[in-house]
Amino acid sequence: MNTHIIEPNKRRSVVSYANLSPELLTIIKEKYPRGYADYMDEILKISKPDGTFFHAIKIETTDAIYLVKVDVKIDDYAEVEKDIFGDHSVSAGGEDDDGFPDSDDGSGGFADEDGEPVDGDSDNDD
Repeated sequence: MNTHIIEPNKRRSVVSYANLSPELLTIIKEKYPRGYADYMDEILKISKPDGTFFHAIKIETTDAIYLVKVDVKIDDYAEVEKDIFGDHSVSAGGEDDDGFPDSDDGSGGFADEDGEPVDGDSDNDD
């Protein structure tokens, strides 16, 4: 039976990630080899008496339990969209920076070899 027993004699500390000892850094790298993304349920949100908060992970050694303050970045939808699609400002030539013209001729943007609009819904290859 694997039960988690909190030992009352262990020292408890809160420490910033930037101030970790090499021993604790090694433990964190072993526990989270690819970062925290796969372990979001282990990141604690700690509220402080003044109403602010910080995020932390719990690291336990033989003689102490540490809450290690970690930076957690919450994705902003607009920022993620910009990272994926780039900044969609229109250039002076009437094109977005994605290289596609700003025309809406109803053709769906498809043209044959002569530049004539074609219907993109056809399954015929003749």
